[in-house]
Amino acid sequence: VLDGLRQKGHEIVVVAPEINVHIKPTKNFVMKMYPIPFTKEEVHASMHSFSQEVFEEGSFLERFLKVYQRLKNISAISLSTCAHLLYNKELVSYLEDSKF
Repeated sequence: VLDGLRQKGHEIVVVAPEINVHIKPTKNFVMKMYPIPFTKEEVHASMHSFSQEVFEEGSFLERFLKVYQRLKNISAISLSTCAHLLYNKELVSYLEDSKF
């Protein structure tokens, strides 16, 4: 898809936090990154713990409460990451100026 868009003359810009799990820079797009207050280890540990706790042994209530707490943690990380994007004046100005 990205190759097709580039061949048609589109500039592809991907906005992502500096610490991200899935997006890796390539020659197919321009990557704009912004800082977040978490380390790569913290993000990976949170995701790993969630996947481990989903399949743990124990009563339904114990597992539910652990998964609920982990989801709250992941949600807080996601909310903070979004807030850091929206309050990044330099990046938001770039996006506005380029009619992103």
